[in-house]
Amino acid sequence: MENRRGYSVYQIALHWLIAVFVLFQLFFGESMTTVVDAVENGQPVSTTDQALGSAHYWAGLAILALVLLRLVLRLASGATASANRGPRWMQLAAHALHGLFYMLLLATPVAGLLAFYVGDPWGDIHSLAKPALIVLIAAHALAALYHQFWLRDGTLKRMLSPAG
Repeated sequence: MENRRGYSVYQIALHWLIAVFVLFQLFFGESMTTVVDAVENGQPVSTTDQALGSAHYWAGLAILALVLLRLVLRLASGATASANRGPRWMQLAAHALHGLFYMLLLATPVAGLLAFYVGDPWGDIHSLAKPALIVLIAAHALAALYHQFWLRDGTLKRMLSPAG
């Protein structure tokens, strides 16, 4: 149900808050691996790695909760109308990219929790999310810049300022 022209302040805030948490995870998430490996090998864990590992756990839970909230908000208020009525392939690519984002942003924390509490193979599955997210983020950012500077259709502006 596409009915609105822009995003609400809540949708924009959730988008950027999730983005910040995901970037934190991508940059500092390896500390969780360091902690798990050290514990499995009976080695001491540095205070920094312990703190970052703990932050990784809680940031993952935050991502899961915020994405669920974002989906509830989307279901309650509907999706925004496309800023650009471009070629069909571009619309399909945008829907596919967003669908993959939602899927990964839900599945990754769940796999991480399963890895933490159950163990393998969930840790290996969880670690596959990092390169997938990097590719999706790059595609998403490039598409936003393409819309902003090539098509000049206002797509990027809609995620920076709420609909009036």
